[in-house]
Amino acid sequence: AGVVLGPSLLSRIQRVKDFFIQASAAKYYQFFSFVCRMLFMFSIGLETDVPYLRRNIRVVSIVAGGGSILACLFGGPFFWLLIKVFNVTKERFAFYLLTLTVLANSASPIVIRMIAETKFDTADLGRMAIYSSLVNEMSCVTIVSTLKAFSSSGRFGGAILITLVTVAVIFVNKYLSYFFNKRNQNNRFVSNKEIFVIMFLLTCLALYAEWVGYTAIFCCFLVGLMFPREGKTARTLLHKLTYSVNTFILPVYFGYTGFQLDISNIFNKLTLALTVLMILVSVGTRIVGTLAACHYLMIPWNESVILSLLLCLKGNYDLILINTNPNPNMVWAADLHDFLLTVVVLNTLIIGPVAAILLNREESSAQYPTILEILNPESELRILACVYVPRHVSGHVSVISALGGCPTAPIKPYMVHLVELPKKRKSKLMYHQLEDGDQYSDEEEYGGNDVLEINDALDAFISETKILVHQSKIVASFLTINEDVCNGAEDLRVCIIFLPFHKHQRIDGKMENSMEEIRAINQKVLRHAPCSVGIFVDRGQTGFQQPHGSQCVQNIAILFFGGPDDREALACSKRILMHSKVNLTVIRFLHKTTACRSSNSWINDASQKDEEVIMAISNIGTENEIDNAFVETFYNRYVAQGRAGFVEKYVSSGQETVAVLREIADSYSLFIVGKGGRGTCPLTSGMSDWEECPELGLVGDLLASSELDISGSILVIQRHRHSEAEGGFLDD
Repeated sequence: AGVVLGPSLLSRIQRVKDFFIQASAAKYYQFFSFVCRMLFMFSIGLETDVPYLRRNIRVVSIVAGGGSILACLFGGPFFWLLIKVFNVTKERFAFYLLTLTVLANSASPIVIRMIAETKFDTADLGRMAIYSSLVNEMSCVTIVSTLKAFSSSGRFGGAILITLVTVAVIFVNKYLSYFFNKRNQNNRFVSNKEIFVIMFLLTCLALYAEWVGYTAIFCCFLVGLMFPREGKTARTLLHKLTYSVNTFILPVYFGYTGFQLDISNIFNKLTLALTVLMILVSVGTRIVGTLAACHYLMIPWNESVILSLLLCLKGNYDLILINTNPNPNMVWAADLHDFLLTVVVLNTLIIGPVAAILLNREESSAQYPTILEILNPESELRILACVYVPRHVSGHVSVISALGGCPTAPIKPYMVHLVELPKKRKSKLMYHQLEDGDQYSDEEEYGGNDVLEINDALDAFISETKILVHQSKIVASFLTINEDVCNGAEDLRVCIIFLPFHKHQRIDGKMENSMEEIRAINQKVLRHAPCSVGIFVDRGQTGFQQPHGSQCVQNIAILFFGGPDDREALACSKRILMHSKVNLTVIRFLHKTTACRSSNSWINDASQKDEEVIMAISNIGTENEIDNAFVETFYNRYVAQGRAGFVEKYVSSGQETVAVLREIADSYSLFIVGKGGRGTCPLTSGMSDWEECPELGLVGDLLASSELDISGSILVIQRHRHSEAEGGFLDD
């Protein structure tokens, strides 16, 4: 759009040119682009997934550096060619840095928006592209700024002052965030005045950095990166910035980038040849270098090609250097300036659509783990917890706490507040008639005081456990809200959805039906979920408590009868048993006619190669043999190592199973069991006679009923039904 409006096309018309290109337009556009850069770099820093970056900094750095290093090697000869053609006699060092930046830099804002638009920001490929471009661009900024600082004593002093001021703003923001959170305990968001204070500090820092002679993008990014994530201040900033940056600021900034292009300046044969040559060098070195880095990291070929193309996109820091004077008394020659600008814009206009097409093709065929059984216990677990009212939060955060108890097994939890859409609008006031702090959409008013209580509960949990929970809200009719939950789970690429039970525990310990609508929604989600689903029956007063910060150890039992759902429940326990405050026991129910195996037969060499187990299991035909192989592998890795307990119970009917469940009813604070999928199982025969909630399965329904009167909480897990076609048993 910017290219169409600019001097290349529509601005050749005199009336259009007079409107867009006025006497003071250049300074106005430059200042506006500065404000845009400041806001979106702060927003990018605020949304950065720091735990992911820490875990993958080596991989991301290799991908980012592969193409950049090769581009710098080719940049030397190309630099001397440009010097001869454009007769550059002054500030050659600054021009050398400019040339290398144009060749080696990646525009992180463009990469981030392209990834977000194609819904790849939750995929490993998308996140690797985002953080590779960020590392690449921030490295270019740091290296160029450092070299400039050491090339001049005055600049070195300015760089030191900028560093000190940035550190000071970071510490002040930490104090202000804590102060504003405490001051607004009874409000959903902090006020506009308080947000203005933070934005004022950021603007002062950015203006000072630009005045000294450096770009402010790294300072703004660093301030956003170090801003405290928990509390109302961060929530308000994200709420205000995300929508405005994505829908207004970035499009206008990209439009201004294209607006600067004047293609008439490259119609000279020599300039045109140099433009094509520089684009080929920039794209070629980036692609070859990135492909080599991806080959070293054993990244699949199709993902490597997409990564290399995305990192070819330009149009941020390189444009800043092109439009920045090398010193106060000199500007780049007009032909040199237009040449470099044309290279940057055309490079992105050519590569961008190609990368977008490949991303869309990859998105349609992209696969991600939808069951826990095939997920490596040490890879990232993505979960979606759904809540309706504040009392649901405590149970879900307890499960999140148990799953996130090991630093080597990362977890990325999302919590969505499901709110029923009312029939009428609550407010008919216009924007300027609203009081301070109320200038939000009508959707923000939905949920009443529940929103405040849920936010406070999550803030307390995040502060105590340091597990960042990403919040969102769905406002829809309860008749169709299950579709939004399933679509959200698919977009977020979660492995399991946790739903609340429609009954809650009263003060006297009894279960009471609170929202019958929840039951219907749970049943719909179970039928149509794109991943595994868990229904949590919370008995928070007498049952499972949050392990983090708890003085006592939580005893958890896995009830294993057999079948895909029970294997999924056992796979879930692999994460839970890693928590230091959890004592987990697997109770396997077997038929009395089964040949009894001594406990010694489970004990194999724990160092046995996983490939041998998988090869042996791939030829297994019956469900029972798959169960045996799965439990045996679990036993070798966790029980034999002393990290979990294992008990076998031999029963012959459903009545004996109920008797065993009565014996252990008060021994555990949490029972985890599969929903069903066992077929005709003699171990549960006759238990369907008192079935009340079929969505919990036979065993789960019995545990949740008043028949057993247990005090522990219950987690019933259903494996993703569509994954059955994947076949076989796959483990870590």
